[in-house]
Amino acid sequence: MLFRQLFEPLSSTYTYLLGCERTGQAVLIDPVITMIERDLGEVHRLGLTLAWSVDTHIHADHITAARELKQRAGSRIAAPAPDRLPCADLGLEEGRPFEVGSVQLHPLHTPGHTDGHFAYRQDDRVFTGDALLIDGCGRTDFQNGDADALYRSVREKLFTLPGETLVYPAHDYQGRRVSSVAQEQGRNPRLGGDRTLEEFRAIMAGLNLPYPKFIDYAVPGNRQCGVCPDDVPEDLREYCGPMAQSPQG
Repeated sequence: MLFRQLFEPLSSTYTYLLGCERTGQAVLIDPVITMIERDLGEVHRLGLTLAWSVDTHIHADHITAARELKQRAGSRIAAPAPDRLPCADLGLEEGRPFEVGSVQLHPLHTPGHTDGHFAYRQDDRVFTGDALLIDGCGRTDFQNGDADALYRSVREKLFTLPGETLVYPAHDYQGRRVSSVAQEQGRNPRLGGDRTLEEFRAIMAGLNLPYPKFIDYAVPGNRQCGVCPDDVPEDLREYCGPMAQSPQG
């Protein structure tokens, strides 16, 4: 399998490119619209054809490139089934493997950051989206977030994977690229060790994070698989990247 971890600096998002060497098909996990030229360039450089884009959840901090990739590269869109996105070609469900050539993803419903959030296990690694970050986790105070649900998703699902499983998150704000299940079990300050549900509730309730500046535009845009709403203020248009001049936005 061909594998690339790609970084988008505006929202500190990791996009993952997985390619099947046998069929030449590729999938992008959590692609960001501002980096579409880079991502398509990398797919081409590796001699691959983009077959699918996959998102872990409806993002609040950036616009997904799923729709634009479909229009430009002919790729199809897969998204968590609980989100019921009419623009998706396939709703992913836990217990039903998703295959792109020899690349097989095992969807895991991991609600808590959002109610429709999914992680994707693939061989010796798991793409955890915002459910489990390196030494952290996604916030739970919007998009039907639920601290209790996130605690169960991580402790009862992600932490039951083999300890050597590599953890690839959707974001990191300190330049870290990869962790492991064992590392997060042992030292994650929010969810690791003997952290109780009551303690986790208190941690999440006390974060006092600012309201996400792009959420009111990203969420409705991503419910359409990546559309930049018409009313985005000028100072936030950079989040729309090449879509700023397109008929979609």
